[in-house]
Amino acid sequence: MWPDRPLRWRQRRSRRGDAGFVTAETAVALPALVLLGVLLVWAVLAAAAQLRCVDAARVGARAAARGEADAAGVARAAAPAGAAVLVDLAPDTVRVTVDAPYGAPGRFAEVLAVRLSATAVAAREDTLPGAEGGAGPWPG
Repeated sequence: MWPDRPLRWRQRRSRRGDAGFVTAETAVALPALVLLGVLLVWAVLAAAAQLRCVDAARVGARAAARGEADAAGVARAAAPAGAAVLVDLAPDTVRVTVDAPYGAPGRFAEVLAVRLSATAVAAREDTLPGAEGGAGPWPG
């Protein structure tokens, strides 16, 4: 091809045609990596909100099992913002369900909206069989 030119110069000349590909690949890959990072952060935050729902249901069930009057308020205080708390009393158990909406900020709120839910069941302590006024012998 160019017999009078050194080999290094010829190799450099053939590599010059690929100079723009790295820029184009980065321009395509970088937004995809940023979007993936945002989705991963959102998933971690959604998992943390789910754990708050589980904890709120557990705390509410323990409060209701002890006979506290405002067990739903206790659960609501531990739940994520906007959570709905339902306390269901049975003769020997109590069931607390916490439902909370969770969405992404901005335009992705509708696309990434999920409904988080947790339920906890506890045995009622205020109606133990054989215990008058809750002051019976322990263990029975």
